[in-house]
Amino acid sequence: MFDALVIGSGPAGLSVAASLCGEGLQVLGLTPTEPSAAWPNTYGIWRDELEPLNLTNLLSHCWSDCVSYMGSREIPLQRAYGLFDKDKFQTHLLTQCDRGKMVWQQGLAAKVEHHASHSCVTTQAGVELSARVIIDASGHKPAFIKRPSASRIAYQSAYGIVGTFSSPPIRPDQFVLMDYRADHLSPAERTEPPTFLYAMDWGNDVYFVEETSLAHCPAITFEVLEQRLYKRLAARGVQVKSVHHVERCLFPMNLPLPFRDQAVVGFGGAASMVHPASGYLVGSTLRHAPGVAAAIAQALNTNNSSPHQTAQAAWQALWTPDRVRKHYLYLFGLENLMRFEEQQLHNFFDTFFHLPVPQWSGFLSDSLSIPELLQAMLGLFSQAPNSVRAGLIRSVGDEGKLLWRALLAS
Repeated sequence: MFDALVIGSGPAGLSVAASLCGEGLQVLGLTPTEPSAAWPNTYGIWRDELEPLNLTNLLSHCWSDCVSYMGSREIPLQRAYGLFDKDKFQTHLLTQCDRGKMVWQQGLAAKVEHHASHSCVTTQAGVELSARVIIDASGHKPAFIKRPSASRIAYQSAYGIVGTFSSPPIRPDQFVLMDYRADHLSPAERTEPPTFLYAMDWGNDVYFVEETSLAHCPAITFEVLEQRLYKRLAARGVQVKSVHHVERCLFPMNLPLPFRDQAVVGFGGAASMVHPASGYLVGSTLRHAPGVAAAIAQALNTNNSSPHQTAQAAWQALWTPDRVRKHYLYLFGLENLMRFEEQQLHNFFDTFFHLPVPQWSGFLSDSLSIPELLQAMLGLFSQAPNSVRAGLIRSVGDEGKLLWRALLAS
């Protein structure tokens, strides 16, 4: 009998599995592919999020020249940004799992049954796997996690290429978080949902450039993003010489929080851990995996702990009342961003990135306390142009239910 069964072997699954192994638990992993199968996408993170975790050695690149562009303005971000070495990151987590003698089973989860002392997952191939608690880290379309239905899901979508170019698409040694300049688009195109360039210099004349839709319902298609990316490059006199890798990203930004009284624990995208106003996830999984694992270990050490009781301890550690409150505040922010017209959006982000760095960085990493978050939001409101203030005030009427939920969250 295993202590825990983790479904999924992406960054979220491996993060929580490694932390469970660190607690001395016997862990079984269920994944449709080999756990060492290469992850398809790139993962960026602010360097200061990794420093407290002593994980900066997992970065393949780090940039100090980090900027955003809003209209004609270049905004220095005064914060270092890094790119994970995916292989090194994955190997680091797998090594921690191996040290805990974690066992892997290949297959797809099909059914789960809960008993007094354990749960049993049956795979599509009919293999039965038992553990005292199940952790579903299988992504945004989870195997077992249940959540309220939602009628309007906003998606972040992106189309990017790694390659070489006729001339540098951005400054050498530069990282661009958001380039919302749209002078290369026609007047009609500029009335459509805005997109921005996310780009970085990988060295040796290789660049990563990605056209990104922050959030929209329905999702902006990859075809539109690809067209916009090439049009943006052409307007700067840049042609693509060779393509090393194509990246397509699509994930929901505002999935409802899962029901937290269920007997399966969610983690990562399955637990709606994506930051609703930015799309960041990996840093959050690294920070919260140890706490969730510790709560599970403590619950399992309690005599006769049922799967439901253990899951409740994990859910309470992951989604504390304050984190739930902040989640609804972030959702309120997301609704504003999706409603803003182009100039309002530029003015909003111009104001946002001129807040003190600890405020905007803490907002993006979900590391501010409730009072600190409210102070940052009020500071932005007081410094923003009137057009942005008017939009925020309108949203209080249109999306006031989110603020009410933040107030009543438990």
